[in-house]
Amino acid sequence: MQTVLVSGASVAGLTLAHWLRRCGLAPTVVERAPAVRPGGHAIDVRGVALDVLDRMGLLGEARAARTRMRGMSMHDGDGNELWRSTEMTHSSGRLDSDDIELLREDLTALLHRRIRAGDEAEFLFGDSVAELEQTEGGVHVTFASGTRRTFDYVVGADGLHSGVRRLAFGPEADHLRHLGSHLAVFTTDNFLGLDNWQVWVQGESAGYCLYPVRDNTELRATLGFMSESLDYDHRDTAQQQSLLAQRMASLGGDTSKLLDAMRTAPDFYFDAMAQIHMDGWTRGRVALVGDAGYCPSPLSGQGTSLALVGAYVLAEELGRSADPAVALPRYEERMRPYAALNQALATENPGRGASEESLTLAKNAITLGDSEGSGV
Repeated sequence: MQTVLVSGASVAGLTLAHWLRRCGLAPTVVERAPAVRPGGHAIDVRGVALDVLDRMGLLGEARAARTRMRGMSMHDGDGNELWRSTEMTHSSGRLDSDDIELLREDLTALLHRRIRAGDEAEFLFGDSVAELEQTEGGVHVTFASGTRRTFDYVVGADGLHSGVRRLAFGPEADHLRHLGSHLAVFTTDNFLGLDNWQVWVQGESAGYCLYPVRDNTELRATLGFMSESLDYDHRDTAQQQSLLAQRMASLGGDTSKLLDAMRTAPDFYFDAMAQIHMDGWTRGRVALVGDAGYCPSPLSGQGTSLALVGAYVLAEELGRSADPAVALPRYEERMRPYAALNQALATENPGRGASEESLTLAKNAITLGDSEGSGV
């Protein structure tokens, strides 16, 4: 049985582990964190990605976990309401759609439970890939812990700042395309008393979105501002929060309360809005999946769907051929048009979002294989 090291217990990594086992390969998942990461904003599963969850037997549970927004209101920088809708929200689209919006942590929990229940993968938490050495017959991996092992394949499912991509394909700067804004996400108490309702505040160059989760007991806050690429310490949360507070200072309404809550949030996350563009996602026996290879940015609303579909397609092709020179190019050939259309959603209408027609085309722009010859 061929072995595959998957770096990252992300949506892409967990989905890939499940389908690799279904295709007859033996996956090992390594994750830097001590467990599957909690927190994160609401994410969307759309189009063909829904079929991936359905084939995993998780579609019903994902629908049950979906957010229950009744609508949204848009406010100006002073907090004055401009308009409201009970038909759609900016985060999920039309409320009568078959697409699903749910919390990232709820989706990863579903995926992790499925893998654990079937004993489908080995997990190495609290560790990461430090070195890679490819040979004709496999990939020699040295972990940060000092452990050394050899695998038939290594897959980077480790996000926008992928360590596997850096080791196998070169510096991040060669592949990252900044989209002109930065974003922060965190959890706080529902100090506004929102009842399944999204509130958006938009100033000239900064804004935020608030929406309740967990039966309206919590708020998930997403704050963003326009900016060219910034030089800051990715590990210094206090510096990031100070930077964010400066950029939000011009906004009125409940902004000051929100910034106070930010400083005590248990899951604060901050990063640039960016995409990954590469000439190739595979090199020898190393491959990239999801954000590591073709991050579309949250501005597209399609990062999770790309992760689910990319993981399925990669596993399917590895199950069909034991030859990496056959399986990996086929994975790229199938995924590239789909990835390109979904990445384009983030830049179609800057500041306004892609059209419904473009989203409908992009979310369905690939066909999943059947079970013949692949194990799926």
